[in-house]
Amino acid sequence: MMSDISRNLTEVLKRIDSACLRAGRQSSEVQLIAVSKTFPAEAVRDVVDAGHLHLGESRWQEAEPKIALLPGFLHWHFIGRVQRNKLRKILPCFDVIHAVDSLSMASAVNELAKELGLFPKVFLQVNVGEEASKGGFEPVALRAEMDRLFALERLEILGLMCIPPATAESELARPWFVMLRDLRDVLVRESGVPLPFLSMGMSEDFEVAIEEGATHVRVGSAIFGKRAYRMDGELG
Repeated sequence: MMSDISRNLTEVLKRIDSACLRAGRQSSEVQLIAVSKTFPAEAVRDVVDAGHLHLGESRWQEAEPKIALLPGFLHWHFIGRVQRNKLRKILPCFDVIHAVDSLSMASAVNELAKELGLFPKVFLQVNVGEEASKGGFEPVALRAEMDRLFALERLEILGLMCIPPATAESELARPWFVMLRDLRDVLVRESGVPLPFLSMGMSEDFEVAIEEGATHVRVGSAIFGKRAYRMDGELG
């Protein structure tokens, strides 16, 4: 019998297909990250059994036992704020880091990656709303720092990521997604370096994000159900 989580996953995938159709895009252009934070490994296994392999976690302490219990072929995305004292544990276990939010953090990841022999895939988090409560590069500052970021030879910079300011309805988030896409396009023109991916959109607004070019959407509650509590720095 199909579980509620499996049914929710199927419904989210259908919604992704519909958003892609409206935007004239292929569904294969969008990677769904099932954000499993606060949910136990047993709940995550329902998603894995349904064939979904990309999972998101935001705290190492919570992710560690799940990674140990679940199959080794899964793709784990770290979507939380990166703490320097956890980097040594995070880098070997996660395929992608979605929230590199400063030049100093990017440099720290780069230096540790040299030591560990790794080439981390990362997104640069942009604080599109310039909110004091959220991390990320300010858009103007990011343009000024791109040369130094590209010079970090161990990092594979996939693109940009954002968490838009909270809105009463999903449509109101659209301008923030447009801003991130436009900033990415400016950076590509100025640098000549491709930044093909945009990590934007969560349970409340992922369809709008897809219509505006999202390639990675971070969806948790629409798949797993309402969380028992909200986590600081929530990114998915």
